[in-house]
Amino acid sequence: MGENDPFGAVRELEHDGTTYKMADLTVLEEEGLCELDKLPVSIRILLESVLRNVDGKNITADDVRNAASWQPDVPDVELPFQPSRVVLQDLTGVPAVVDLAALRSAVDRKDRDPSIVEPEIPCDLVIDHSVQVDYFGDEDAYEKNVELEYERNEERYRSIKWAQQAFENFEVVPPGTGIVHQVNLEHLGRVVHEREEDGDEWLVPDTLVGTDSHTPMIGGIGVVGWGVGGIEAEAAMLGQPITMGLPEVVGVRLEGDLPEGATATDLVLHLTEKLRQVGVVDRFVEFYGPGVENLTVADRATISNMAPEQGSTISMFPVDDKTLEYLELTGRDQDHIELVKEYLDAQGLFGEQEPEYTETVDFDLSTVEPSLAGHKKPHSRIPMGDLDEHFPNLLEDQGVVQADGAAEVKHDLELGDKVPVTLDDGTEVEIGHGSVLVSAITSCTNTSNPSVMLAAGLLARNAVEKGLDVPDYVKTSLAPGSRVVTAYLEESGLMDDLEELGYSVVGYGCTTCIGNSGPLQDPIKDAIDEHDLWATSVLSGNRNFEARIHPKIAANYLASPPLVVAYGLAGRMDIDLEEDPIGHDDEGNPVFLEDIWPDTEELHDMVHNSVSPEMFEEKYASVYEGDERWEALEAPTGDVYDWDDESTYIREPPFFQDFPLEEPGVEDIANARCLMTLGDTVTTDHISPAGPFGEDLPAGQWLKERGVEPHEFNTYGSRRGNHEVMMRGTFANVRIENEMLDGKTGGYAKHLPSGEETTVFEASGRYRDDDTPLIVMSGIEFGTGSSRDWAAKGTDLLGIRATIAKSYERIYRDNLLGMGVLPLQFEDGEGWEELGLDGTEVYSIEGLDDGLEMNDELTVVAEHEDGETTEFNVTAQVSTPAAVEYIENGGVLHKVLRELLTEE
Repeated sequence: MGENDPFGAVRELEHDGTTYKMADLTVLEEEGLCELDKLPVSIRILLESVLRNVDGKNITADDVRNAASWQPDVPDVELPFQPSRVVLQDLTGVPAVVDLAALRSAVDRKDRDPSIVEPEIPCDLVIDHSVQVDYFGDEDAYEKNVELEYERNEERYRSIKWAQQAFENFEVVPPGTGIVHQVNLEHLGRVVHEREEDGDEWLVPDTLVGTDSHTPMIGGIGVVGWGVGGIEAEAAMLGQPITMGLPEVVGVRLEGDLPEGATATDLVLHLTEKLRQVGVVDRFVEFYGPGVENLTVADRATISNMAPEQGSTISMFPVDDKTLEYLELTGRDQDHIELVKEYLDAQGLFGEQEPEYTETVDFDLSTVEPSLAGHKKPHSRIPMGDLDEHFPNLLEDQGVVQADGAAEVKHDLELGDKVPVTLDDGTEVEIGHGSVLVSAITSCTNTSNPSVMLAAGLLARNAVEKGLDVPDYVKTSLAPGSRVVTAYLEESGLMDDLEELGYSVVGYGCTTCIGNSGPLQDPIKDAIDEHDLWATSVLSGNRNFEARIHPKIAANYLASPPLVVAYGLAGRMDIDLEEDPIGHDDEGNPVFLEDIWPDTEELHDMVHNSVSPEMFEEKYASVYEGDERWEALEAPTGDVYDWDDESTYIREPPFFQDFPLEEPGVEDIANARCLMTLGDTVTTDHISPAGPFGEDLPAGQWLKERGVEPHEFNTYGSRRGNHEVMMRGTFANVRIENEMLDGKTGGYAKHLPSGEETTVFEASGRYRDDDTPLIVMSGIEFGTGSSRDWAAKGTDLLGIRATIAKSYERIYRDNLLGMGVLPLQFEDGEGWEELGLDGTEVYSIEGLDDGLEMNDELTVVAEHEDGETTEFNVTAQVSTPAAVEYIENGGVLHKVLRELLTEE
């Protein structure tokens, strides 16, 4: 808590015999600094953090005034925000652990006490992103997959277990518990914290940042939280305020109710499409209006989860009576629930709010229809009834099948044609364009929601009763968000029906949606390659970017869990399930989707009768203990990590080795080369893929040279504790297209001036050997997608000093700043193509020698091969004084380490 109280805002609240301190927002209204009921709820919560943490140094009284000055036309002011906790998942959490361990090693080398590197706020790491779907379709799938998970990730898990004993404020939720966001929603989230500080009991709003872009799911229970890269999260752990611009807030007024047959997932896809059209990047979103009370908290969380796909920083709902009922349902202590209500009432934060907003958007829930999103963007919504037209049009657009007037196609296989495939067990099947090869109930988007999970079970029951089955070529899976989901599916009796169709539990974690869908059978992959098939996947997730689900599957569709099962049964995506039969019963009669769709009243009764507080209390009673595998796992101990130079999973990164105490500062970038020219919507998956990789790629070659066999490679995501693998995997997605190479896809670049084509990693190494700085140029939405810190770390390690894009996704931009890489933006209407550039030029970035300022206007001079030059202006996407300091220090952790080492 702050050390002074310039506004006299620290007041007391008595509850059940305990006296708590709180930073009372109403004091600011009394002082005439703001009208609280006109401020969006999220702004009031940020304001409380600033008010409570005033110390006259990092956070000042002027910062409070700035935060209180929020208006719909937001003033251009900065806000130093200190969250109350940090949440990590293991793919991004392991790099954070490695960085913290590296910081301790750096401090130890300077003969200082390494324990000065210690999280100052509570941190929870949930191991949920490492399980893969190797086994599926039988009751032993979970046990087999978790055994493989431990076998593959034992070294990573040891490092996490080391961190659990090395750091005071660091808890670990072991594998097999659930998806980080559902564990956060069902258990970790408090809405209001009771905290002890210097002998006093305080009440503070639950706020957080998390190393996953879907952290905003917690907004479903009215908690302000958003995704950041591991770099920024580590800084927050170490007590650094997150310095941000005061955000605009968009209010979405909901009215009406969902119609019969529409699910929360359908609503999410509509809202994602709508908010992308509105434009909410860098903005907060709050939902209000009469329609809010018609949504369950699980429905609200499903919406909040997809804030990154909407483009917003957060998407949150008010705390109301339904929120309190949810806290009770999920086993929270009754006294705490009463305290939440009393504190929020005192702050004016409970119940329906209608403040002023920067922009308002109206949305009628009754207009929602069954939908999917695809084939590679989560905001590209397709009404279910349009899929039979969408897919043929897609194949024509891609030149896969013959279009009217088309000169050529890739091959002669037409839509509807099938090729025979003999599966590994001898089963004969036929597949073609549009065949569903993966049907997965997965991810945090839906598996927190009993209504859609039980709907999937009811649809499965009805399908089994009709004699329907899933084709043998479809890889089916069920990855519940928590063990509670399994409990209520079993309580309802529907788990047996899901298993009958092949949807058995494969693990508790983010599987298919993160790219951990596991292997396809070799005969399937061979048929795809031989016939250039556009196969499909359907999943109840939130991400469907190119090559994310599986490198061999070209088109991926997001859908509700019941629709995932429906398309799994159909076995194809080029079908209109509103008109065409999904299959045939035992007597050969057609069965339509409406014949097996769950009855609304039965579904409501099933939710009411199958979900109980006792389930949550039982499943979370020993949440930090883990199973016998975790208990038996031996891990290092001590304050300083014992690095193994032979390890292929965990290695000390180079960021803090030979660390200078003086900050490097900034200077003009001269005679740089362009490593890649990229188009629009290049995602963090393109920049730093998470899935499997082959032995022909630089990362695979490095591992093979060290005796690791290809079947032991695991995934890029699992190797994030090893910079040698990750820098070789940067810009290595099989679908990324460097437009300097005339249509060639994959992680390749042209070395200049030699003109030789090689891998991105090899080319960058040659440039590094010649002390040639690098840039990358891109189009709009550069770095959209997951909050993947290695997308920025890898960029830095390749020697890329600056990126130039038409626009950036927030998290990637902030991660670049956190690594000391300068994100620059073209002027409106300009880009590398519009300026007549092709990447072969020599680039100089001028205007840095005199120092970097916020939103600095810089000049880029591109010298062409013929000696002519193109000069253009760019804007540095550096909008806060803290971001300037990060660039000047070479990164945020470099700044933190310098401060630690120079403190008396």
